[in-house]
Amino acid sequence: MHTNDKIAPLKGVRVLELGNFIAAPTAGRMLADFGAEVIKVERPGTGDELRSWRLHPGSTTSMLFHTINRNKKSITLDLRTEEGRDAVRALAADCDVILENFRPGTIERWGIGPDVLTEINPSIVIGRISAFGQTGPLSSRPGFAAVAEAMGGFRNLVGDPDRAPVRVGVSIGDSIAGVYAAYGVMMALFQREQRRGAGLEPAPLEERVIDVALNEAMFSMMESLIPDYQAHGVVRERVGGRMEGIAPTNAYVCADGKSVVIAGNADAIFVRFMGIIGRDDLAGDPGLATNNLRWDRRDELDAAIGAWTATLPAEEVLDILDDAGVPSGPIYTAEDISESPQYAARDMIQKFDVADGDQTVEGVGFPGIVPVLGGASLPIRTLAPQLGQDTEAVLAAYAGHAQREQRDDNRTQLDDDSKVETR
Repeated sequence: MHTNDKIAPLKGVRVLELGNFIAAPTAGRMLADFGAEVIKVERPGTGDELRSWRLHPGSTTSMLFHTINRNKKSITLDLRTEEGRDAVRALAADCDVILENFRPGTIERWGIGPDVLTEINPSIVIGRISAFGQTGPLSSRPGFAAVAEAMGGFRNLVGDPDRAPVRVGVSIGDSIAGVYAAYGVMMALFQREQRRGAGLEPAPLEERVIDVALNEAMFSMMESLIPDYQAHGVVRERVGGRMEGIAPTNAYVCADGKSVVIAGNADAIFVRFMGIIGRDDLAGDPGLATNNLRWDRRDELDAAIGAWTATLPAEEVLDILDDAGVPSGPIYTAEDISESPQYAARDMIQKFDVADGDQTVEGVGFPGIVPVLGGASLPIRTLAPQLGQDTEAVLAAYAGHAQREQRDDNRTQLDDDSKVETR
């Protein structure tokens, strides 16, 4: 296994993660994966609710939690108390980044909003993720990714046209929002270093607050959905396994019952593809010479391709298409990915023994770190921490240090004031 732990471009960056569930923790995971020290704040007693999501019999911490909160530290603070909020303020003095995904206005009510944090640390970067953003008429509304995916235009395009829209099998809205938050944080940190190098003061607070809305994160993935509508009046509809305006590309069932994905939509590839399946008549049809024309006859093309794949097992179909340079691939299950030599070659599945309750599950594979640096996935340093395992050490090292500095500053100020009064 690839073990290059010297590649850590974010080493020295300290992040305080106040978020829970998936969105902000995904951003924290991305930063932690590349060397940042991410301190995850959890509720005393229960911790992040994700610890118990998709929890299987006999386990105490979900594999989902381990996946999203790897490479982090865990401390417990009750942010509903002044003591907990004092600790956050003290920790902020020694952190580069704060991540949070509470409903807008929550951390302001707690006295740990951006205005307060930037007074404590004038260069701090604050990544904020919420359902609809920090401003606008919907900003105060709660909402999970399911709602954001629907309101971002995504859900309406997923599924078959004669059925209700469906949801994909992962929390894609949360994850994409987390990626955007990590990107925004890195953008702000880059700007910070540029300004420092030029001898400038930190950027204004509004440039250091990264405001990510779940619905906007999904909306940004919708390609030309709005321009097509506003310029041409085109309303995109669900098209099942196809892609609107592109043909032929779909999933096709093979003789052994397995399905494969084939994307034979480029003009030159289409001609080769039709020759392979014995349909020279379609290859030479001027009514199929361009993608737009092929889209109009997509049902005919899918029927021809499906008739061919139905005569051969999936592996043979893919071998033939690969030899001919037609993009295609199998539809992988978890078992397929686990056994894939391609994933293994890039260390994209990294195995750990997981202590879970009264048992230890040996050799559990976890998804590797993306993007790849140095030829293969960087190694995952640790799985998710136990609830609060780092509280004492972190507070002693950082919060205690900051509080001591504050006391020293107060003493200095008192001494100065005393000197002024005696003159």
